[in-house]
Amino acid sequence: MNVAPKDKNAWLWIPFLYFTQGIPYILVVTVSVIMYKRLGIGNAEIGLYTSWLYLPWVIKPLWSPIVDLNGTKRKWFLGMQLVIALAFLGIGLFLPSNSFFTITLAFFWMAAFASATNDIASDGYYMIGLTQKKQSFFIGLRSTFYRLAMVTGQGLLVIFAGFLENRYGDNTKAWSVTMISAAVLMIALTISNFFATPKFEETAPGSKEKPVGFFEVFASFFKKKQIGWALLFILTYRLGESQLVKMASPFLLDKLEVGGLAYSTEAVGTIYGTVGIIMLSLGGILGGILISRDGLKKWMLPMLLALNLPNALYALLAITQSTSMFAVVGTVVIEQFGYGFGFAAFMMYLIYVAEGASKTSHYAIATGFMALGMMLPGMLSGYIQEWLGYGGFFTWVVIAALPAFVILRFLKYPTDYGKKTVETND
Repeated sequence: MNVAPKDKNAWLWIPFLYFTQGIPYILVVTVSVIMYKRLGIGNAEIGLYTSWLYLPWVIKPLWSPIVDLNGTKRKWFLGMQLVIALAFLGIGLFLPSNSFFTITLAFFWMAAFASATNDIASDGYYMIGLTQKKQSFFIGLRSTFYRLAMVTGQGLLVIFAGFLENRYGDNTKAWSVTMISAAVLMIALTISNFFATPKFEETAPGSKEKPVGFFEVFASFFKKKQIGWALLFILTYRLGESQLVKMASPFLLDKLEVGGLAYSTEAVGTIYGTVGIIMLSLGGILGGILISRDGLKKWMLPMLLALNLPNALYALLAITQSTSMFAVVGTVVIEQFGYGFGFAAFMMYLIYVAEGASKTSHYAIATGFMALGMMLPGMLSGYIQEWLGYGGFFTWVVIAALPAFVILRFLKYPTDYGKKTVETND
């Protein structure tokens, strides 16, 4: 049987695989916020309970060696994508019930655990299927389609829900149909991945990454050089964003008298699903190209700035309480471009931290800490917002970005890591 070469059909399978990875994530951690807001749940409860949904991404390193040791990563991510589709179907079917909040949260937990496992397998497949120089080159494409999925969820699916709200005059029915549609989308994407992804592992058993043992995987990760500084950086890189992402949509949706901008569900979806998708794509693609051209070191600080500085525009919107479409769209344009651009550096640094033996499991551990850095601040975001108001909250979000800049000074990593001219033995 012929061995599938590395980098084979990357332009085909990377878009499908990472678009599929992004859909459940955005539905679980962000669209759930909008849905519960439209169904009458308060900000404090939304921030607390939807942030708990990050937990599977935090603890996924606990079962990442199982994904390494059993079956192929391709079989794992295809199976998990089907589970995710079933979870979304369950949410859609049970939203009209009297106990919808408890039941749908349970299904969101099911989707979150399956999505976290899908991430482990997909990211491992990415690192096995590409050489290092191609990993850096495709980081922009990978991030772009991941973000396109997020905008599809937060943009197009929310637009669809808003349209149905207006058509039915019933928010519950509208969101029920929306979540069932999301399940259908996941099934279609799973089928696409089945045909698009080459069978690297199944055709080349000797190339499979096999950790020495379960506990050795964790021990070897925490023995890496500068691991303390690395983990602090991972935890704080998105400290501001982790809080902003939970309250940005409630801010746009809330009434003027409580400090919001009183935008409709459909309007919020349209803003993120039009100009947002364009700028996000440009930022992600540009970030990947620049890292592959110049290496990670040159662009880490500019990309960290690009990720965090646009948060100040949300503070300005909240303080002035401007409902101008130009101001709101302008904020989203700059924030989405900066997010796509800045996230490219973060993803490349996570790949660097995972380098060496058991890279699939080590990448899962690194992204688990990334998720922890999103979960804990997000849990408090609703309470902080209710305490400080939207103006004070978004000002705090800007301040929360500062620790990452301090920690960056202490990080050491190869200047040309990710540069396409660097030759490595894969």
